[in-house]
Amino acid sequence: MEKNSKIRVLIVDDSASVRQSLKQVLETDPGIEVTATASDPYVAVARIEQQEPDVITLDVEMPRMDGLTFLDKIMTQHPIPVVICSSLTERGSDTALAALERGAVEIITKPKLGTREFLQESAIRICDAVKSAARAGARKRRIVATPVEEPRVPEPKLTADAVIARPDSRAMIETTDKVVAVGASTGGTEALREFLEALPADAPGIVVVQHMPEKFTASFAARLDQLCRVNVREAVDGDSVIRGQALIAPGNRHMLLKRSGARYFVEVRDGPLVNRHRPSVDVLFRSTARYAGRNAIGVIMTGMGDDGARGMLEMKEAGAANIAQDEASCVVFGMPAEAIRMGGVERVLPLRLIADEVVRRCRG
Repeated sequence: MEKNSKIRVLIVDDSASVRQSLKQVLETDPGIEVTATASDPYVAVARIEQQEPDVITLDVEMPRMDGLTFLDKIMTQHPIPVVICSSLTERGSDTALAALERGAVEIITKPKLGTREFLQESAIRICDAVKSAARAGARKRRIVATPVEEPRVPEPKLTADAVIARPDSRAMIETTDKVVAVGASTGGTEALREFLEALPADAPGIVVVQHMPEKFTASFAARLDQLCRVNVREAVDGDSVIRGQALIAPGNRHMLLKRSGARYFVEVRDGPLVNRHRPSVDVLFRSTARYAGRNAIGVIMTGMGDDGARGMLEMKEAGAANIAQDEASCVVFGMPAEAIRMGGVERVLPLRLIADEVVRRCRG
């Protein structure tokens, strides 16, 4: 993709109404152009031969050839960044997660009718997913963060102030109970898998925000739970943060760390998009700074944008030890780069070393 040119998108979906709706949503962003649509993978191949797109949005349930088979062919024959466009069903979420494992970059949910606010939030998420894919490239090409032209929406970009007040100056007394707060976005599903798989069964309590649509985080957590020694599950409001367990924030809900006496727990709540996301890493990190302070370890992983950077600085100011994934192992070196630039990071490490460093700091 040439600098300053529009991102060319090919929409592949068997539903004409979805193709039209998705085209309308994407073209609300001045940096995106839908150059073609296709009703199935065979038509898509012809469209690609006519003009190669920068990004493909791909339905996973189609006639003649399913989306996963087409994705495999794209990744092996002619890699192009792919965003999976899925329905909000259990089957759809499982298939979409399988697509991420096969090389897709992002997941979006199919646009549907709703309130004006809902449609506006959907447009933000869908356009951002396409931009993330364009910058990440196929086969997880490593890139450095670049300025992103944002869709023209009337609402300002909200900070964590919209959900939780800033931490006060009272430092949390250090205890033996540590909490690990993790934030990730584009490329984060595989990064989180590698990180959590490397942790021992008695790892400290972990709270995670991965930018992902609703309905998908439960399937994502269940997959990780099968692979990891720690227990992994989607968080429910009031869940205790305990040793040997990782809680994944539900899609489309903010998750905050709270404390009552010696007990850490999570609060799952609604709220506006923060840094264009719900759940937001900044919201989790700010709450961790406020209620865990020096008892916390922060980890920020691959992802586009700056969500988590301010919250990580607040965690550092509260006494937390913070780690960022390095550029070489990131799919998109956006969120870690911003956290480093703002001064909130203590150590920058390749993904394969982060789990060991977390365990060392917790035991030390």
